[in-house]
Parts: sequence; C-alpha cells; structure tokens
Amino acid sequence: MNSQEIHSLRAPAFSSELAPRRSTALDRWALSQIQHAVRQAPLRFVLWDGFERAPSGPAPIATILIKNRPALFAWLWNPDLNFGEAYMSGAVDVRGDLVEVLDAVYRALAKSPPHQWRLSSSNTVSAAKANVHHHYDLGNDFYRLWLDREMLYTCAYFPSPESTLEAAQIAKMDRVCRKLQLKPGERVIEAGCGWGALALFMAREYGVRVRAFNISTEQISFARQRAAEEGLAGLVDFVDEDYRNVQGECDVFVSVGMLEHVGLPDYPTFGRVIDRTLGANGRGLLHFIGRNKPAPLNAWIQKRIFPGGYPPTLREVFEHVMEPQGLSVLDVENLRLHYAMTLKHWLHRFEEAGERVQQMFDEIFVRAWRLYLAGSEASFRAGSMQLFQIVFARGSTNSIPWTRTS
Repeated sequence: MNSQEIHSLRAPAFSSELAPRRSTALDRWALSQIQHAVRQAPLRFVLWDGFERAPSGPAPIATILIKNRPALFAWLWNPDLNFGEAYMSGAVDVRGDLVEVLDAVYRALAKSPPHQWRLSSSNTVSAAKANVHHHYDLGNDFYRLWLDREMLYTCAYFPSPESTLEAAQIAKMDRVCRKLQLKPGERVIEAGCGWGALALFMAREYGVRVRAFNISTEQISFARQRAAEEGLAGLVDFVDEDYRNVQGECDVFVSVGMLEHVGLPDYPTFGRVIDRTLGANGRGLLHFIGRNKPAPLNAWIQKRIFPGGYPPTLREVFEHVMEPQGLSVLDVENLRLHYAMTLKHWLHRFEEAGERVQQMFDEIFVRAWRLYLAGSEASFRAGSMQLFQIVFARGSTNSIPWTRTS
C-alpha cells in the first residue's frame, strides 16, 4: 500500500484546531448528553472554551477535551464512529491513560440498553482481498516494529504474566500443536497463515506437512522467503489463495485469527470447506476473537482498521460452522486476558516506535493505531471481547484425546 493510499484512508474527518468562540447552551447540552451516555465512567469532559462537566461519583481518572463544535455534534450523532474519527484527527484529546479511559467507557456502555444492529455483510472473494490489503499489506517493516520476532499477530499464551511476548507467542504455537496432538507425517491445512510462523513451527517441531493459505501479498512473500531460508520449503507450501478455494484432504484443519474476517453470512461456506477437506478421522482447531452476545464490530474499527470484520459468538460458530457438518466440539478455551496482555505488549512497543511510524505514515495514522490498540486491550480487559479456541473432530471418529492432558 503506497503513501497516497494511506493518506486517503487516514484523511482527517475534523479540524484539530480549538474553536475560537465560546460554547453555547446548545453545545453544553450536547456535552451533557455525551457524559450521560457513559455516566458511570469517572471522566471529566471539557469543551474548547474551558466549560466542563465533572463526574458525579468518584474523582475523574482522566479528562476528555473536545476542541470544536463539528467534533462535538458528530460524536453525539454517532459515537461508535465519530469518537474514533475525532480522536484520530486530533479534534478530541484524552488527558490521562487511554486504555483506562476506554476500559471505563466499555464497562459503562455494557450497562446501557442494547442498540439495534445490522447483520454483517457477506465478504466476496474480491471484497476479502480488498479488506486484507487495507490492513495486512501496510508493509512488513511496519509490523516488524512492534510484533514479536516470529511476526505473530494473534493472541499469545502467557504461562505466567511475567512471560515475555516472544516466549508467550512460542507457547501459544506449542499449545495449539498439543491440542491438535500433531504426529509426524500428518497433513495439515492452515486457513489464514499470517506471516507463516505457525505453519513453520508445526513443520519444524512436529514433523507435519502444511499447506497454508493466505491472500495477503506481503505476508505470503515473507512466509515463502522464510521457509526457503529455514530449509522447510519441502514441508510447508504457502498458497496465495482464498479459503473458499482450498482443495485437497488433510488430517488436521487449523485456523488462527481468520474466522473473525470471514463474515457471518459466509460461515456455512467456511464449514463446507472444513467438511470437504477433513479426512475421516480428522480434527481441527479454530482460534478467533468473539463475543458473549451478538453485536457488530465497532463502526470506526470497521471503517478505518478492519473492514469486513465480525466477532462471532460461540453459538453462531456452532450453529453455522460446526452443526451443519456434524462436527464434534471437543474443547473450548477462553484466552481473553491473554489477549489483553498481548495487546499491552503491542501497544507499549508501538508507542516506543511512534516516531518511526509517523515517519513511515503520518500523525493521523499514529493516533488511529494508538486508539485501535488501546481500545482492543481495553475491550478484552472489560469483557466486551473474548478470545476463543475450539478443538473439534469428525463426529464419527474415536481418534480423539482420552483426557484434556493426554
């Protein structure tokens, strides 16, 4: 993705300048409505002329400054979209810990009445390609600044909170392999392989043969080069292809961090892909961001960061992927707090690399990604988002673990 495309994607929606005129009674009413929506969050709200509304309960943990009228009324009109638009533009400033602020907001919103929401739309092959290009083809140099050495962009597994990110990502890969009980010589299909770390780990550490599918040009190129450098090209085949076009049979089907990009209307298709590729005694694992109850992805995240994304509930995955194909769910684990810890590491590394990121893109891009990473950490801390791992197998096979530890 070139700098012109990035600029068009990150074009500011609002001015970052302080309004020159005093706030009116209507402005102050609008501010009161915004505060009321998150009234249980201990936050101070301030307008451009210094007018403020303080929380009625505990002392505020932070101050949110709204710099001008367009940002104020846009936030009131569509908070899910326009808080993010105003923050990334610099029209809203958060004076305090951004993660703590968003954690408090998510917890306050969880107690509000539910909103009506629109079903996620289908991601066609061309739409999926465009969505992936928007996010994952920002450049390997960008992601290398703040991911771990293995370039894993999914939830890590921390044996202890003190584990390093590098150790936790290796522990995650090994945990996936042990859950799948991989055996030398088995055939594995991986749908959505990122930069290839898991596929290479499975081949190198467990002796399996992997066909890994992805539609990110940048990621596939990186993964193929790494496979060649490590002498694993004979065991791992990185395929530039959409999951819908996966062919061949496998003993194990694994997908880590892709299901949330498929889109709810296409879950039956995803289930049929598993069914037609999985052998008679096959088993598999799905690792994905999800929710406890149905809701769309935040509108700003959908627009600026992850177009086409949808975090499903377990029921939606069971109903639309597993049940139609007669697949048995063997184990479910929720690693929500592990993802919060992963994001804490990513955000810290991103902030350390902030000047370099700004040189690569611009200040608006830095603010957008800061908000995305901070908001994601807060959402897993607050329980707005979950991280599920499902282990499954053919319903008729008895080639399954006797116990969880076997």
